[in-house]
Amino acid sequence: MPKVAVIMGSSSDYEVMKAAIDTLNEFGVDVISKVVSAHRTPEFMMQFAKEAASSGIEAIIAGAGGAAHLPGMVAAMTPLPVIGVPVPTKNLGGMDSLLSIVQMPSGVPVATVAIGNSKNAALLAIRILSIKYPDLMAKMSEFMESEKQRVLQEKI
Repeated sequence: MPKVAVIMGSSSDYEVMKAAIDTLNEFGVDVISKVVSAHRTPEFMMQFAKEAASSGIEAIIAGAGGAAHLPGMVAAMTPLPVIGVPVPTKNLGGMDSLLSIVQMPSGVPVATVAIGNSKNAALLAIRILSIKYPDLMAKMSEFMESEKQRVLQEKI
């Protein structure tokens, strides 16, 4: 089974990150979720990132708000794909998080989704994994068809 880690800088980010966890579960992907703070637990974050691949994790979704260092710092320490989720903030609505995550230096890529959109982060992780797992490719195709039908049936 593919395994994705959903990490966040604080437990207060869980409400935003829950959609990623739920989506991965719906697709049958094993999920590990943890609070991993780049600022309050930097040693733990480094250890987690360095050991992620050897522990069977195949992709990491990292949610962070404000300075939002978590996705980039994790990406700097693992060869795995990292998808950043900018968590909305009180003062700037998440624009600070978005800009922090998307402005990665050359050589340290982090895929970034819209502010607060952890569901799309999960769907992107599933698409990445579907290259290796044909059953996920089939489930993604079914999902896309159901989304198409849902939109075609909408009435205004």
